[in-house]
Amino acid sequence: METKWLEDFVSLAETNSFSRSAELRHVTQPAFSRRIQSLEAWLGSDLIDRTSYPTRLTHAGEIFYEQAIAMLGQINNARALLRGKRSTIQTTVDFAVPHTLSLTYMPRWLTGLEAEFGEINSRLLALNVHDAVMTLVEGGCDLLLCYHHPRQPLLLDSSQYDMLSMGAEALRAYTRCDRHGVPEFALPGTAEAALPFLAYANNAYLGRMVELILNDARPPLHFDKCYETDMAEGLKMMALEGRGVAFLPESAVTRELKQKQLARADGNSGAWEVNMEIRLYRERPSPQRPGKLIVARLWDYLEQAQQGRREKSKKKARPE
Repeated sequence: METKWLEDFVSLAETNSFSRSAELRHVTQPAFSRRIQSLEAWLGSDLIDRTSYPTRLTHAGEIFYEQAIAMLGQINNARALLRGKRSTIQTTVDFAVPHTLSLTYMPRWLTGLEAEFGEINSRLLALNVHDAVMTLVEGGCDLLLCYHHPRQPLLLDSSQYDMLSMGAEALRAYTRCDRHGVPEFALPGTAEAALPFLAYANNAYLGRMVELILNDARPPLHFDKCYETDMAEGLKMMALEGRGVAFLPESAVTRELKQKQLARADGNSGAWEVNMEIRLYRERPSPQRPGKLIVARLWDYLEQAQQGRREKSKKKARPE
């Protein structure tokens, strides 16, 4: 059994709605339903009465609701107790990172960082955006690396969490190239000949970024959605098979562009893209929660490096 199954069930018991709980838990409704079914299979009992509307608990579900609340409380208390006893001289840095950044940006960034800062013992938790943020909030990691956009912000209290901007990258439309290196599909498409669209699931963070692009598109884009998944890597593989157009972060397609397996579907116009900031967060150290010494050293280094880049940029901007 997974802890998130208990959290899913408690959410469902409180909202009485699969769709609302899936939205709150930042997963697709089918994925949320599968997790509830997995919990029921593990328990060997139906928790949800699926013959009624709105959703309600069975008698077994009502009994288990109280148990689930108690178990989650015990788990959180045990975790807090053990973390309070951990030595502050630990040398492992725990990162919580959304799946896409964990596969694209993180390996390259970590390699470059170690070349300057020195070797880092690290542990990576690859999660969806919601769970990655909650891992930081609940003390389950030292650092959170994630995307940020002003129209889809992460509402972390600036008085409690420090933030560094690590850079930015664009989310653009890509498609497979033919044998001559020509893109197989080209935006914007037409109403009569809509382009096959490889889409993110509704609750995926990058899916919400794509919605911004589609809503702002001038001229409008004409798509026929033919595939959907939570993962950017899954969309990239479908694009490589020539199955349609996918919006992907540029760091996810660097190799494929160089090898001319994929190409931009927008004709390099930049008309249908969105730029996302890459941010690093940590819980601000306090006397009660001072954090790890290695994390403090790393954060100081990154702050100084960022300040150095700013000063260098200012000097370049000054007239001779």
